[in-house]
Amino acid sequence: MTHAALVRQPIDVSGLTSLVASHAAGAITGFMGVVRDVNEGRAVAGIEYTAYEEMAQREMEQIVHEAASRFDNVSVAVQHRLGELSLGEISVAIVVAHAHRAPALDACRYVIEELKKRVPIWKREHYADGSRAWVDDRNAPATEVVG
Repeated sequence: MTHAALVRQPIDVSGLTSLVASHAAGAITGFMGVVRDVNEGRAVAGIEYTAYEEMAQREMEQIVHEAASRFDNVSVAVQHRLGELSLGEISVAIVVAHAHRAPALDACRYVIEELKKRVPIWKREHYADGSRAWVDDRNAPATEVVG
């Protein structure tokens, strides 16, 4: 089972989890990217996400299909927000299920890393001082904790 969507409303992680959960899944893992209050020393007030939507949707679908085939048929659901988000809101959520933890964890990391590299979604940070700037973090080191 795979699911990939661009959404404009808050992401329902429980709903995503229900898409991949099954009695065969002994491991369900996830990743949530959340709008934080500081980036590179600057106070952040929010983030705006835009995308080349048709291409982004197609590429997200390709990534989840790749994950399902590379990691022994894991079930994968991913959603990415578009629009303006406030501090603490989830910008991207990935949920992966498999009979065993290793494929689930590996697939989850694969999906977020490939999303960052390949999907044409751009973010513009809104700073506490009223200024805004486009941010390219596609090549930033992976420091997120998965699981």
